[in-house]
Amino acid sequence: MNKKMTAREALRKLVRAPKSEQRDAAFRRIIRQIPRGKVATYGQVAAAAGYPLYHRHVAQLLRKAGGALPWQRVVGSGGAIKLKYEAALEQRTRLEFEGVRFRGKHVDMAEHQHRFRPWEFEG
Repeated sequence: MNKKMTAREALRKLVRAPKSEQRDAAFRRIIRQIPRGKVATYGQVAAAAGYPLYHRHVAQLLRKAGGALPWQRVVGSGGAIKLKYEAALEQRTRLEFEGVRFRGKHVDMAEHQHRFRPWEFEG
């Protein structure tokens, strides 16, 4: 019996995709390209690396990377800081130190959102 996969099942398979060093390297390369004073969303990083819908993997990578990447420059959609408690305060403080302004609890994305351009990607 040939069963078609629903969109929800396909998305679930994507989210559970096995770890890939090539994918993680692409995420790291993109995150390093976010300049000081700018931010990008988890989804933007995933899409710019060529892996749309892998925003959760970006978050996992940043969690495991420690301080090896400019993690503070990656935020949730709409500029929201997704971390909790002291980690959220540290992210906001680091961003403010870089000149990023906030509107309430969200980064002013109109001013500080980084726009990835394909011709700027490092090889």
